[in-house]
Amino acid sequence: DYEGSNDYRAIPVPGAVGRVRGHNFVYLGNRFTFDLIRENRDSRWDIQLGPVASVGLNRAFLSGIHDSRIRALGKVDPSVELGGYAGIARWGVITSDYDRLSATITVRHDVASGHKGTLVTPSISYMTPLSTTAMIGLYASANHADDHYATTFYSVSPAQGGASGLPTFAARGGWKDWTLAAAGNVSLTGNLTHGLSLVGGVAYTRLLNDFADSPVTSIAGSRAQWMAGMGLAYTF
Repeated sequence: DYEGSNDYRAIPVPGAVGRVRGHNFVYLGNRFTFDLIRENRDSRWDIQLGPVASVGLNRAFLSGIHDSRIRALGKVDPSVELGGYAGIARWGVITSDYDRLSATITVRHDVASGHKGTLVTPSISYMTPLSTTAMIGLYASANHADDHYATTFYSVSPAQGGASGLPTFAARGGWKDWTLAAAGNVSLTGNLTHGLSLVGGVAYTRLLNDFADSPVTSIAGSRAQWMAGMGLAYTF
């Protein structure tokens, strides 16, 4: 229901991965990235650099939160996080000429009236095809959030404590969490490069430091955060 919650709900998430004139882009739910450096198909190395934009809706809609204590803290305005990312990837690493290992770092800052903070995210991922009809991917990342972010979502002021019954807490920034994830793609029409396929994945996130110790998490929620998804994709 919110970051740190132990209540879950299902939501639809659209997404697209593609290439425009040699520039790769990724759109997933509330986030969009665009690689300004054209991919060189003749090289096994891929340098990535470009903008990233995302919309944060954490605790922006109280009607979707089951826990009355968190609703009593009040809603947080949506955030508009703008920034950039840089990375490097290598094709043909372990299993074949078509597997891919990549490492990236992303920096985003809220330019709206949400948390007004900055997030720094280093990540590493590995993708390998199992055949012409199936592929899997593994992903690991961590998030560092500043004091603005920590205060907005994890501090409990005396007024909020009186309204919610949660103890007061002054959260400080730092390493917010780490995530491990796995995903897969299986073609339903014979080939991953064209047609319909089934996609799915699961991710586990562990909140850290004040983000885990805050009453928002330790009393009302859980430091263990799960996410799972399944859907259909069409490649052309």
